[in-house]
Amino acid sequence: MTIQSLGVGSGLALDDLVQQLLEAERAPKDARLNEKEERIEAEISGLGQIKSKLSAFEDSVDELRSDADINGREPTISNPSEDDDVLSAEASNSALRGSYEITVEQLASGSRITTDDGAFTSSTDAVLSTGAGSLTFDVGGSDSFTIDVTAGMTLTELREAINNADDNFGVTANIIDTGTSAGPRLVYSSSETGEGNDLVITNDTGAAELDRLSTTGGTGNISAANIQSAQNAIAYIDGIEVQSESNEFENTIQNVSFEVNEVSPKDANGDLQATTLDIGYDKEGLEKKIRDFVENYNSLIDEINTLTRYGESELEEDGALAGDSLLRGIQTTMANIVGGNVSASSLGGLFQVGIEFNDDGKLEIGTTDFGLGTGEDRLEDALEDNFDEIAKLFTDENEGIATRLYEFADEYTSYGGLISLREQTAKDNREELYDERETLELRMQSYEDTLRGKYLNLDQTVAQLNQTSSALLASLG
Repeated sequence: MTIQSLGVGSGLALDDLVQQLLEAERAPKDARLNEKEERIEAEISGLGQIKSKLSAFEDSVDELRSDADINGREPTISNPSEDDDVLSAEASNSALRGSYEITVEQLASGSRITTDDGAFTSSTDAVLSTGAGSLTFDVGGSDSFTIDVTAGMTLTELREAINNADDNFGVTANIIDTGTSAGPRLVYSSSETGEGNDLVITNDTGAAELDRLSTTGGTGNISAANIQSAQNAIAYIDGIEVQSESNEFENTIQNVSFEVNEVSPKDANGDLQATTLDIGYDKEGLEKKIRDFVENYNSLIDEINTLTRYGESELEEDGALAGDSLLRGIQTTMANIVGGNVSASSLGGLFQVGIEFNDDGKLEIGTTDFGLGTGEDRLEDALEDNFDEIAKLFTDENEGIATRLYEFADEYTSYGGLISLREQTAKDNREELYDERETLELRMQSYEDTLRGKYLNLDQTVAQLNQTSSALLASLG
């Protein structure tokens, strides 16, 4: 604290002198602490950057190592014309390559039942004039629901009761008004497809008026001509007939499922025209995954190089973690993993799929021919001849490159990982630096008090001498 304004008594610039002495004492210590703080902040920032980048890379290889479709099959469908949409298909990774000629003769359908001509004259006709009854709708003896019919219930009201029934398993009722003497006709449609899933409508109480709405349970039920049975989908694969209760054919071709959407078109002779289904490897998809892996790896290496570089001149600053052994260790280990052998795959390593290191330590699909073709040639050959083996290079649970890179990256990026521990150490150092600054401030305050006390005495002594000199001069005069 300031004892009093210096130099007032002596007329000397003692306050300026104190400030100069304080600055001389503080400057080197401040410079050391500032340099230390800059170094610590750069380290914390750099560690945050590499952790973020390494985490992003970890996510990408995690996706790759657990990608069930990395060796996916690609169904290709060629219809007779662009206007046709005969079928769609999916294939599992176990599907064999092949080409199939498929024609669709019939789609799967549920029962369709229509009341007879003249059964009603209006949609407001009562379906039951007196008493009460019920209709039970049943498919295959497994699914059923019952509609109670009361005296005076109209045809329209019966339709709504059927459609709104809570336990309705898939029966839809509609009224078609013919506008002819046939009158309105009630149409029942069942969503339960396939042979044996015929809709049966039972007149439970035998009320004669309900016969015209049912298929059984009376003597005057709906005529057989107006009952369309449920049917299977029928298709031909390379001339072999196949059927399905639904429009989906699962595993009819091993490890392939396809769904028929419409009946095949016919040619001028009335013959069904085939749709071609090719099951091949998804080479385009896998090639993209490989090129994305190279790009993600190189992006991480670029970040490491940026952070660890030394400036080439005094004008170029060093990276935030110039020469840092932790980052160099990450780069070295990753290179060893990527360049290592994978015995689980007959390809042996990434070189066989065209991936190699360039002079900058980054990956590339090489353009140099080492007697085995360029990298692009090797990649194309592997995609064509060793498709499934490529997947093993990346995803094998013990040796897969993506698997090992993920496990390695996790050692650094996890909550208790090596980078997190290093970050915590740097943050602890920053806290210690804050303590050092507080200590310096206390020391400088004490030093200032000492200087001011010392020069106050000098100021007072000079002031007294000046007074004595003035008194002597006055007495002599």
